[in-house]
Amino acid sequence: MLTWTVLPEEDGRRLRDVLLNSMHLSWSALKSAKWNGRILVNGETGYMGTVLRAGDRIEIIPPVREPYYVPAPYRIPLKIPYEDEFLLIVDKPAPLASQSSAGRPENSLENAVYSYLGCPEGFIYRPVNRLDKGTSGLMVIARDGHTQHLAQRMLHTDAFVREYLALTEGIPDPREGIIDLPIAKAESASIRREVRPDGKPARTCYRVIRESGSRALVRLRLETGRTHQIRVHLAAIGCPICGDFLYGTELPEEFPRRFALHSAWLKMLHPRTGKPIELSSEPPWPGG
Repeated sequence: MLTWTVLPEEDGRRLRDVLLNSMHLSWSALKSAKWNGRILVNGETGYMGTVLRAGDRIEIIPPVREPYYVPAPYRIPLKIPYEDEFLLIVDKPAPLASQSSAGRPENSLENAVYSYLGCPEGFIYRPVNRLDKGTSGLMVIARDGHTQHLAQRMLHTDAFVREYLALTEGIPDPREGIIDLPIAKAESASIRREVRPDGKPARTCYRVIRESGSRALVRLRLETGRTHQIRVHLAAIGCPICGDFLYGTELPEEFPRRFALHSAWLKMLHPRTGKPIELSSEPPWPGG
């Protein structure tokens, strides 16, 4: 249940305004709450035009929502560097899909989180961001729909910053810069993306932090969130990620069933409390 106590500066404002601008409800959540009669002001049904007074208590009672399906528990050790009543931040291993699919309904982080939480009734998986199966590292999962909405609004802003480490075949030149190349889905391909003039804008900031022979350890920050963005951009400048079967060369002995990309740093403001969260994770490959 979401609650809010009307602040002195909100005295005289209408309920709709406080729901949208102070409580940050989405339009869809507001409409759902409105038509299901789940908005209370001081214990009584609230209406969008209700004029509020300082100290009024707003309550939004969530609906009883049936999950789309009941996931199968998948019991694996999980690294959980941060957990509270609103968020779960997981250090995802690779190879592990972030979410279940029709072809692989059981072995995913979704199923592992379901198991970790004790297989709760009515479980709904709410990832804030996703990582490719072959990518490891920090990933944020919300424990309720409102927290997920608030956190996703912060993606690719200074309030939600993620940085990655990648080991590349080839050394980017210059050693630091921004890759600003549009990305589109490759024609006649199910998952492959490519740089194309008619693609969506995509920007990746990078900096080489170490070189060894023909390889480089590169630190990256996304300014946009296109599918496979880091992988596509590094391949486009001639420096594909080591072990990337889709955009470079698979290296099964060195990087079995994965590639050398890791979500290594996370800095965010907690979507519900506003407190800063800073986490780091070491890459699992040798010399990372």
